[in-house]
Amino acid sequence: MAEFAVRRRGNLALRPTALVGRRAELTELRRLCRPGRMVTVTGVGGVGKTRLALEAAREIQDDFPDGVWVVDLSALRDAALVGHAIARTLRVVDQTARPQLDVLADHLAGRRLLLVLDTCEHLRETAAGVAEVLLAAAPGLCVLATSRQALGLGREQVLPVAPLATADPGTAPFDTAARPPAFDLFEQRAATVLGGFELDARNWHTVARLCRRLEGLPLALELAAGQLRHLPLDDLLERLDDRFQVLVDEDMATTPADTSRHDALRTTVGWSHELCTRQERLLWARLSVFAGDFTPETAAHVCSDSVLLVGDVTTTLARLADKSILTRTEDESGTRYRLLDTLREYGAEWLRELGEKDDLRRRHRDWCLELVERRAREWFGPGQAEIFQHLRSVHADLSAALEYCLTTPGQAQTGLRMAGAMFFYWVGCGFLDEGRTWLDRALALDPEPTPARAAALWINGYIAIKQGDTDRASALLEASQAQAQRTGDRVALANAIHRLGCVALVTDDHARAAVLFKDALARYESLGELNTTVIMARVEFAMTNAFQGDLPFAVELCESVRAICEEHGEGWVKAYALYVLAFARWTEGRTEEATALARESLTLSRTFHDLVCAVLAIELLALFQTAGGSAEDASALQGAAKRIWRTVGLPLFGSAYFNAPHIQGEALARRSLGDAAYDQFFEDGTHLDLDQAVAFAMGARTGHVPSPDSSHHR
Repeated sequence: MAEFAVRRRGNLALRPTALVGRRAELTELRRLCRPGRMVTVTGVGGVGKTRLALEAAREIQDDFPDGVWVVDLSALRDAALVGHAIARTLRVVDQTARPQLDVLADHLAGRRLLLVLDTCEHLRETAAGVAEVLLAAAPGLCVLATSRQALGLGREQVLPVAPLATADPGTAPFDTAARPPAFDLFEQRAATVLGGFELDARNWHTVARLCRRLEGLPLALELAAGQLRHLPLDDLLERLDDRFQVLVDEDMATTPADTSRHDALRTTVGWSHELCTRQERLLWARLSVFAGDFTPETAAHVCSDSVLLVGDVTTTLARLADKSILTRTEDESGTRYRLLDTLREYGAEWLRELGEKDDLRRRHRDWCLELVERRAREWFGPGQAEIFQHLRSVHADLSAALEYCLTTPGQAQTGLRMAGAMFFYWVGCGFLDEGRTWLDRALALDPEPTPARAAALWINGYIAIKQGDTDRASALLEASQAQAQRTGDRVALANAIHRLGCVALVTDDHARAAVLFKDALARYESLGELNTTVIMARVEFAMTNAFQGDLPFAVELCESVRAICEEHGEGWVKAYALYVLAFARWTEGRTEEATALARESLTLSRTFHDLVCAVLAIELLALFQTAGGSAEDASALQGAAKRIWRTVGLPLFGSAYFNAPHIQGEALARRSLGDAAYDQFFEDGTHLDLDQAVAFAMGARTGHVPSPDSSHHR
């Protein structure tokens, strides 16, 4: 009986602080959030929409066995990347050229899952369209969005969120048992800031006036509490009253409530800004260029200069966090900071006022470019898994830097250079479609025949191969080859010839593939290069020889590559070398060793989200299971592989040679089980998701996949 492991899923973070005064809204959200529904939490900036939505998600997460997944859209500016952001959050790895919405719909169909789309107001139309498509495809899906405005979807359920209740400071009696929630929030945050603070008869009316003045807006109350480190409570209120005089009372009385609250928040943010030192204000503005969170070292690199010295950045960050301008988190990698969306917007406005916007965006881009080029040089080494995780953590900033390049006059060539430098990330870490999107955009902007363009052409061609789009791949690679020959670009020429060999390999033209791989390898040697690209060419040349019947030479090549990988700590290419070696060991009758090699290949490929190598290893393991007498498990594994191939492209590249293990395994399984039982076990396997399929292929035996009636396989 085929079986697999089960575990809780989702990316819902631990609760940062307790939610105050929202019990009625939580109850209503719990009622509204059911499979098949679209629910939007609306309200002005700073009212606590995200905090409320996440708390509701925590309370109902047991209703969604496939997890609660939170997608932060606050820093995303390109609506075309909404689907990619969702896929990245859901850890959906699809390496085909299918539209992203089709990929997501396919992934979510049959799942019971809560998808939280946080901060949608600047992407309302796109977010609504995405939600509509996904809800139609997945009856078990619930979409919970936060936005300053409703998304306008027909089936949308809207929950408006008002500020926390306050009290009239002139009439409210001191009562610790029955006090407005705004008072509770201020007391809690003040206690955190000061290490202890209690409402009492002496400070009651001051707090009441402050909460009333701030309209009960949670973010405004938290910013005010953050100033208590530097100002006594009475002085804090006095300064806040002075700041509010810029708002004319008559205008406030005739202004809609939401506008009044917006003014209250902006005034509080502006007041907090004024209470910052000159250094703090400058750093706040400059930090607005970051799309995600950042380390003190990164902030110093991007934001320091002769005015804001690099040595002052760390202490200034800490002071901004003390004032609740920044959020601060600690993990195994160290301290990270983040600007809330509302405060990032305010900082960006000041950056424009200072005339520094273009300079800081360029400096941020330069930091991203230096990062990916350095990581590209380090990729051929022992830190690949760490590099992958690091770049994933700054993915939003890399996207922002690419967007800057492709929307700023004169920066398209730098965009080509940066998108090309991320080759290892797009190809080796499961972001083929997103990489191809950026490369297509960059190539369309600037036809100048530079080395960056030649590289982008062959990289985009290689991505197209991995997606099974060999016609487009050939066109891109031939364009790169032609430009390289005209301009004398030896590096691009070697790479283009190498990848044309890959096209020949997957289309079963092995004689041509052998010629091209030999040519490319000779060119790499003349360049003195030894890197991931070179050793991958050796593995691909080994595959060509294996398919031509020279398995001993293929093994010799792959053993050499394996040794190089182990010497340098390289894992991505090693997974492919192990795949070839596993097949070779099996042909020699060494099934146990072959299984161990194939499983090691699978483990490595999953580290980098490389589905091509992963599914090739699963196909081999299915063959080994059949030959070992486990036809039921083998049939289910082949079914699981079929589902994975849908996310890769043309199954087994349409190649008779890559397909041989599958055909052989299927024939053996059908002979053992009979057609009806094989088909049923195969169908069971198609219901395994990627994690379940990998766990099953690795030998996990917890939980189970429904099996055919035992009469089918007696």
